[in-house]
Amino acid sequence: MTLKAVPKATPNRRQCPHTRLLIRYAVASRLLILTLIIIWRSLLSPYDTSASINPQCLSSSNSSNPPPPALFPRVGSAIERSIVWDGVYFTRVAECGYEYEQTYAFLPLLPLCASLLSKTVFAPLVPVIGYRAVLGLSGYVLNNIAFVFAALYLYRLSVVVLKDNEVALRASVLFCFNPASIFYSSIYSESLYAFLSFGGLYHFMNGAYNYSTFWFALSSCARSNGVLNAGYICFHAMLQVYEAFFSKKRAYLVTLKILLAAGLRSVCIFIPFISFQAYGYFNICLGRSVGEMRPWCKARLPLLYNYIQSHYWGVGFLRYFQVKQLPNFLLASPILSLAVCSIVYYVKLWPEVFLSLGLQAPVSMGIDGKQSSNSKNEFLNPSQDDGTLGLRRRAIKREELGIQSSKSETSDGLHYDPVVILPFVLHLSFMVATAFFVMHVQVATRFLSASPLVYWFASLIMGSPGIGKKWGYFIWAYCAAYIFLGSLLFSNFYPFT
Repeated sequence: MTLKAVPKATPNRRQCPHTRLLIRYAVASRLLILTLIIIWRSLLSPYDTSASINPQCLSSSNSSNPPPPALFPRVGSAIERSIVWDGVYFTRVAECGYEYEQTYAFLPLLPLCASLLSKTVFAPLVPVIGYRAVLGLSGYVLNNIAFVFAALYLYRLSVVVLKDNEVALRASVLFCFNPASIFYSSIYSESLYAFLSFGGLYHFMNGAYNYSTFWFALSSCARSNGVLNAGYICFHAMLQVYEAFFSKKRAYLVTLKILLAAGLRSVCIFIPFISFQAYGYFNICLGRSVGEMRPWCKARLPLLYNYIQSHYWGVGFLRYFQVKQLPNFLLASPILSLAVCSIVYYVKLWPEVFLSLGLQAPVSMGIDGKQSSNSKNEFLNPSQDDGTLGLRRRAIKREELGIQSSKSETSDGLHYDPVVILPFVLHLSFMVATAFFVMHVQVATRFLSASPLVYWFASLIMGSPGIGKKWGYFIWAYCAAYIFLGSLLFSNFYPFT
């Protein structure tokens, strides 16, 4: 018995119009955000006007040849002034490299991509608006395009996991208008991270483990929490090992093979982040005397990223639990509440699965108590039928077990597998705990915005008869309020999240 992933979703006629509709929603949402940024920047004066100050790079400080003036300096200046908050750091790194210790908190994928675009595709615009403006434009274009692809991959992933096109579409549309939307259209790493994470998860759920590892590794080049995607590989390996001991004659040999493959894939995901830490160590620590070394250079495990977060931004366990930070806790309370509700919902739905980490899950149980399929076997040993025949067989099986199709199901008639959902719940649980107890809590709005489970839960309750309409109004009001509030405050250099 071979060990595989969940059955690959087969494209059908309903997915094509859904894909086209989703692309329109994704593009419209980005145009809305960019329009709001332009409006708010035109009507209001920014709180901090230092964003446009851009001294020469340290590497070129001795150069006596200033860059030639741009043909349209006002256009370039407008783009440069729109670069705020972390976007200032990302743009500076793209232009000058890692000059200062604190800049190493910003991982290199976004700056590298923006620099590459500015020197290739948008290179003809440098004499027109200036190099820094071209870097900013490259970041905007890159992130907004990446967001559209992230929405598409979330839809494909949702179809594979949820087996319901309507719920998948609703979840993906929610992502298009998520409360952290301003960051997905700014020079931040959220769009690239979501695109690479959703894409990697989609390929992982379809059994392309090596390919998904490459996507996950790239996600760890975009954001540090990309390394957590290795947890999906480790969880799958755990189930494979458990299955091997009960179904294989040469269990130890198979177990060794499984652990070796999972270990290598996990290392590949960690390598980009570890390599970047080593790069910082070589640049800052090597070649200096003990007295000149920074404190983190002398540590047994010299992790530059952790030191920067703690020293420059005050990140640490319970360090944000202060009375003066209460407004920030209130700002983060909607996304934290939604995330906690989604975790509690799925845990209460299948408590035996979560208590056993999916090891003691012989059958998938809907809320109505009916058996749907052998969930663990479906996660590990899918049918080899990828076409219409496979879909028919699964449909017949559901009918024999008394489970209705998604069209006629009640809000509680779930027919996807708890073991497939479990790693998403564990991943979100860790991120919620980190956001609440360790990080600046207001960052939770964008930190948790790349979790598929949040959108799946929201889509599920919005589609429930009775309470769905009420929850739908609440969720859409929350998203709309944060979109308008975020575009107003963030674009004018006021604190948001």
